[in-house]
Amino acid sequence: MKTLLSTTFASLAILTASHAHEGHAHSPKAPAGGAITEVLHTGNGAFRYETVPGFGKLPDGSKLGPTHGGVAIDAQGLIYVSTNGAKAICVFKPDGTFVKSMTPSVQGIHGMQIATEGDKQYLFGAQLGGEKDQNLRAIKLDLDGNIVMAIPHEGTGEIPGGTKGITGIAVAPDGSIFVSMGYGSNLIHRFDKSGKLLKSFGGRGKDEKKFMTCHGLGIDTRFGAPRLLVCDREKRRLVHLDLDGNWIGEYAKNLRRPCAVSFHGDYCAVAELEARVVILDKNGTPVSFVGDNPDKKQWAGYKVKPEDQKPGIFTAPHGLSFDQAGNLYVQDWTATGRVSKLMLIQSTD
Repeated sequence: MKTLLSTTFASLAILTASHAHEGHAHSPKAPAGGAITEVLHTGNGAFRYETVPGFGKLPDGSKLGPTHGGVAIDAQGLIYVSTNGAKAICVFKPDGTFVKSMTPSVQGIHGMQIATEGDKQYLFGAQLGGEKDQNLRAIKLDLDGNIVMAIPHEGTGEIPGGTKGITGIAVAPDGSIFVSMGYGSNLIHRFDKSGKLLKSFGGRGKDEKKFMTCHGLGIDTRFGAPRLLVCDREKRRLVHLDLDGNWIGEYAKNLRRPCAVSFHGDYCAVAELEARVVILDKNGTPVSFVGDNPDKKQWAGYKVKPEDQKPGIFTAPHGLSFDQAGNLYVQDWTATGRVSKLMLIQSTD
């Protein structure tokens, strides 16, 4: 394994893909049949996972509906998965038991995050589709699905670049709400907690400090003062900005079209649309590849049929979240809907 540390990012990717089907051949916990994820790991820690068969199944046997959104987890460990279908937001227990679907009017949430205010938690979503002519709507819900606030509203102010193409949302510790327009202007807007526009920055372009699909957002608290971490999808990189929108620098490059991020201690997991999840250390160095798909024909494959989707092998990761134990919940971008749970296997290097 030590030789892997000196290989290039690309070499690691190829190696991961070539062994993707070996899985947990020596693990007594591995379910029979199917392809299982193999994760490469370094001396920084163990990120090996096993699949949880059947997670995310609905009790009536129906499909989730198109998944072009995100995953969020509340303080009780419940998992929220957004869809473009009538079920809108589906809620599951950690063991995969379906709890409920809620708020049909918010179908089409693209990115989402759960944030705590005082003793309550709220779900913030970037609603890309759903209600007619509602192109941009950043929404705040309580965990029963009631809409508490929607942006824009009468106190928001004029939003530069128009209100088309919302993709990501993140909430800072001070309550600021960041919204990315990755399918539109490529601006990122900062609102205060009441929904008033404070500042806009970024924009589309080839310049280093411009974006080409600023897709997902995350608040990175690993470096002292909170930073905004931006998934600049078509430039295949993650970049850091301060909360005023000032450029800090590139955090990671040469990714497979990053869509969303989630943090666990000093690490972050990145959903890459081209059929993989990568886990990065604090320096932005890859330490694990999860669910890497060796079949490039399936990469970013929205129409891959359920029968062609292999357990533990992704087709188009779009949203994801760590839980407190380091388990991963990953949503693929698919026409029928797919969410997977990967259980962290604790081990020593």
